[in-house]
Amino acid sequence: MYILHHTPDSAALIVRLVLEELGLPYQIAPIDRAGGALDSPAYRKLQPLGKIPALQTPDATLFETAAILLHLSEVTGKLAPAPNTPERGPFLTWLFFTSNNLHPVAMNYYYPERLAGAENAAAVKAIAAAQLKSLVATLENMVALDAPDWLSTKPSILGYYVAVLMRWLAEPCPASDHPALHKILLALEATPAAQTCAQAEGLATTLFSNPY
Repeated sequence: MYILHHTPDSAALIVRLVLEELGLPYQIAPIDRAGGALDSPAYRKLQPLGKIPALQTPDATLFETAAILLHLSEVTGKLAPAPNTPERGPFLTWLFFTSNNLHPVAMNYYYPERLAGAENAAAVKAIAAAQLKSLVATLENMVALDAPDWLSTKPSILGYYVAVLMRWLAEPCPASDHPALHKILLALEATPAAQTCAQAEGLATTLFSNPY
């Protein structure tokens, strides 16, 4: 049994989608974020940085979204190219592009005061918006030109990761402005896994393509 430490519509949603898609048994452990649970000793033991998500597995407790997704893919042999295949290298490149570039800048956009204080929040948000537009355009161009199977209308760990980030980025980077990605979002939000998660978290059925 997997235990996902979770708040709605956070990075834990990415992991929840993949757990649902893989059909793995899991329980939700709600995090009292407003009550300071992220800074509690008990949660910091699971996630030293006090961030979301943390996933307790039968073998260990994992954190960092990309690491969790890769682990789930590797233990099941699904939702990503297998090791030692030609597709594995490009897939890993874009997975870490998403994890190391797109995801952190999205956090800067929504929580600019964390980076530079409240007095500089507006400037940080403006810079992040420009960066996000460039990053999403780079991803859009890759999908449009290369049409990889591991970021397509077929469910994958990277597809769900990008879909949730695009949900959050509906304001600075509308999905409708990125037709190759938009096609992926429409397909992934129609999956049983996505609809189950949307209902559980009180999200729109168009949770990726038209979230708000």
